[in-house]
Amino acid sequence: MKKIVVAAALAALGLSGLGATSAQAASPPAGPAGGFDPAALDWHACPADFVETVRSAYDPLYPVSKTVRCAELQVPLDHEKPSGTKITLQLTKTPHTGDGPAKGDIVVNPGGPGGGGALFGPRVFAQNSPEMREAYNVIGFDPRGVGMSEPALSCDKTYTNAPRPAYGEGEIGAVATWLWRSAGYARDCERADEIGLLDHVKTIDSVHDLETIRKALGNEKLDYYGASYGTYLGSSYATVYPKRVDKMVLDGNVGPSDVWYEANLNQDIAFDENIEYYFGWIARYDDVYHLGDTRKEVRDFFYDLRDELRRKPVRHTDPESGAELAVGPAELTDVLLNAGYRRSQAIWHGYAAGLSAYKDGDVAAFAGTFGSPTSGEADDNGYAMYLATECTDVQWPRSWWKWYRDNSRINAEHPFMTWSNAWFNAPCLFWGAKAGKPVDVGANPDLPDNILMFQSTHDAATPYEGALDLHERLKGSRMVVQDGDRTHCIVHRGSAAVDAYFDAYFLRGERPAERIVRVPDLGDPKPPAEANAKPPTGMRAPEPALPKADVVR
Repeated sequence: MKKIVVAAALAALGLSGLGATSAQAASPPAGPAGGFDPAALDWHACPADFVETVRSAYDPLYPVSKTVRCAELQVPLDHEKPSGTKITLQLTKTPHTGDGPAKGDIVVNPGGPGGGGALFGPRVFAQNSPEMREAYNVIGFDPRGVGMSEPALSCDKTYTNAPRPAYGEGEIGAVATWLWRSAGYARDCERADEIGLLDHVKTIDSVHDLETIRKALGNEKLDYYGASYGTYLGSSYATVYPKRVDKMVLDGNVGPSDVWYEANLNQDIAFDENIEYYFGWIARYDDVYHLGDTRKEVRDFFYDLRDELRRKPVRHTDPESGAELAVGPAELTDVLLNAGYRRSQAIWHGYAAGLSAYKDGDVAAFAGTFGSPTSGEADDNGYAMYLATECTDVQWPRSWWKWYRDNSRINAEHPFMTWSNAWFNAPCLFWGAKAGKPVDVGANPDLPDNILMFQSTHDAATPYEGALDLHERLKGSRMVVQDGDRTHCIVHRGSAAVDAYFDAYFLRGERPAERIVRVPDLGDPKPPAEANAKPPTGMRAPEPALPKADVVR
């Protein structure tokens, strides 16, 4: 029956099934024709607003705002045409604190794709141990099309205005609405692209950018730390430029065999399992949150609330600013998704308290936790560049029927984010830029054999099975596994054992003797000692109100 109504929706939209296609993993491409020799970097003071952001965010850890520097790097839009159009990457440098020359420059990438790395550089430096700060400069960069790099793509700054349509369960109304929105967003991105950027934002383009950064720094080899999608960028670089790798750390690892359609389906299952675990945690503290003392009771409360918000979203106007916030089922799902990324007291308590506020009739606290603005503009650059890369790294299935069947099957058992994730990626059905073939990660006889990986066993954004796939491909790699943890990316997340391996590798070149070494789980957080069912002041989603949140660690 659902197939009939979905067919009607497709007919109304003029969308026809084009037949599912799949790209075979390609051998590593040769370096760009002719190469490109960048100019030396001119480090200078960073813009005042950037410095203020660094100060407020990271100076409590270490005063990085006082030392961070900026530079711009021109790279070819098309690395196969090094004399053609140029674009600009924004770089940052947080210099080492020791006397004499630095031990090296660690180039860092925070993931996404679409994550801004200019800010990630000072963040990593501030989180580093004193010994690491003494030894290494940290180099951040905004990838092509992202953040302060030029041009930076933005497609529709009102796309996330609340309340957004319900994601639904595959019924005709939700399907028609979201296919229409997705096609519109893809068209908006195509219109916003004035120089052909969308044809040149595949991972392989950023691989060549990374090589250009290495050259501009004047380094014979690259030291690198990549988180989340940054692991895919790093492992692709190691495959294409194996002899240019010195030390490389990959944290929260993308499985190369699944990019990108299957990877997102795998996430649907893993996030649902983590949210189910979180519901059980809330039930353990029913004396604080009063949402039920069993996982089932908490789960039922959440899904009943999501249905209520579909019928009537919550709206609240801040009496001081006059800004209106709204919470519909989409906003509720997208914000709570962050609890599946990381076990932390602030996140887990804050969201549980926000749900409790709704039950108590505290609309202000509930909207303050889960709401998004109903008007105005929001920065969609990260989302636009996520799509620009993932939609073209590899050909996604062009048949809506395949999407519908796969998501309906998974949603039947794992309903938390399956359809929200489908609609997050649905612009790939309509993307205008031509897709390529992914790098066959690890398929190079000269692959470096000294890479160090970090992974938790219940990471939902980059599931453990994918990390094992990458570990097998990167012959000679070692992997530090935080057994039982549910955190995405584990370096600088509170485990002294994890950070000790990180430091030993960069400072002394030491890696575990075993291929896989396990460190203990940190355990679940507890509500604050003085906890009540009120969210912490200013508790809001740490990520944009969109279904994916790995663009910022």
